[in-house]
Amino acid sequence: MPHAIWKGSISFGLVNIPVGLYTAENREEKISFNLLDRRDLSPIGNKRFNKTTGEEVASTDLVKGYEYEEGRYVVLSDEDFKNANPEATQTVEIIDFVDSKRIHPVYFEKPYYLAPTKKAVKGYALLLETLKRTGKAGVARVVIHTKEYIGVVMPFGKVLVLDLLRYAEEIRGAEDLNLPSEGLEAAGVTEKELDMAEKLVAGMASDWDPSKYRDTYREELEGYIKRKIAAGETEAAKAAPPALPARGEVIDLMALLKKSVEEAHSAREPARKKAAKG
Repeated sequence: MPHAIWKGSISFGLVNIPVGLYTAENREEKISFNLLDRRDLSPIGNKRFNKTTGEEVASTDLVKGYEYEEGRYVVLSDEDFKNANPEATQTVEIIDFVDSKRIHPVYFEKPYYLAPTKKAVKGYALLLETLKRTGKAGVARVVIHTKEYIGVVMPFGKVLVLDLLRYAEEIRGAEDLNLPSEGLEAAGVTEKELDMAEKLVAGMASDWDPSKYRDTYREELEGYIKRKIAAGETEAAKAAPPALPARGEVIDLMALLKKSVEEAHSAREPARKKAAKG
């Protein structure tokens, strides 16, 4: 069973449907790479450090702070973010229903699944079927990880999907691009060319089947990597040098001096005895 990002409810009007929010992305299909130092192939870490002391900070010691004036902060915990507006952080609040076909793909950003709790199956099924029959999508507000998003609730087979959208101001205008003039004549396109293009599209038309489209570059890259391994084209990381004392570690200087004196004395003793016999 996948892990829910949060559990709350879908609300529209006076209706509340308890649901869990689950990511719909499959990141396991992506190839992951480690960042290495070119010189010895040592892995590159990602440390968080205190800018005042230079010391590394454990994740358990990290907090979020809002700087309201220079050097002064309001520190907020996860509970504080929920308390700011408890309903917003646990609700997919549908504020409008729009024609789903009117939402341009440029606005879509990231999909999530919405799954009902055991007691909410009826209300969930009601909303799912209503959206299917009307062709509508529910425009909703939702807070995820302390940030508010706008999204749309849409049916996808037997599940409701919450697709996060980009805000209008996040989409750049296209006015400065080198685009063709409006109208076929201004663009130099003839009716014969348009007729031929339409026939080409008709000849390539097929039913939408997402399963037939694959990340072929990933598959070819995996094959390329396997061939390099088989050919012995690999490199090993260099052995790590002996660990030096950590910066700031207290060294017993007296003990080192005493040991050095003893070693020097032992080295001179044979020569001193030889000179005495002579």
